[in-house]
Amino acid sequence: MFAVFRQHTVIDSPYGPLTLVATEGVLSGLYMVEQRHRPPAETFGEPDPRPFGETTRQLSAYFDGELTDFELPMRLDGTPFQLRVWEELRKIPYGETRSYGELAVTLGKPGASRAVGLANGKNPIGIIVPCHRVIGSTGSLTGYGGGLDRKQRLLRFEGATADVPAAATLF
Repeated sequence: MFAVFRQHTVIDSPYGPLTLVATEGVLSGLYMVEQRHRPPAETFGEPDPRPFGETTRQLSAYFDGELTDFELPMRLDGTPFQLRVWEELRKIPYGETRSYGELAVTLGKPGASRAVGLANGKNPIGIIVPCHRVIGSTGSLTGYGGGLDRKQRLLRFEGATADVPAAATLF
């Protein structure tokens, strides 16, 4: 068994500090403060901003409203099912939402909405792999590891509020 080389940096965002993690020089994590399923900080590796120049540039452009689709190399480590779910998340267009059930149908597993939700919650690269674009079948803002307030703010930012019923509003 060999050691995996990881590096990390913390950047500011409108949604609070974001911890970026690279494994072998490739983006493998984007974590928010108090995020559910956030790995322990000691697993993030050495502090070093060098591997994150393009990621930081694209995130800045996204937060400035100039970028709607990320094009970054990523290393997503998960089960085969999780990887399929995360790939489908990347296909949800900016400003749109899908339900857990819709994703389950797309994956050919119409009864697996709960499993889709669990995989969605373990997404290691939030925002870039847009798990915030997944909502409950009734339009409810459920199951966001970064917190429901952040989920709503991200959806509003992207203009997806037309897809979210007023009853789902948190503020």
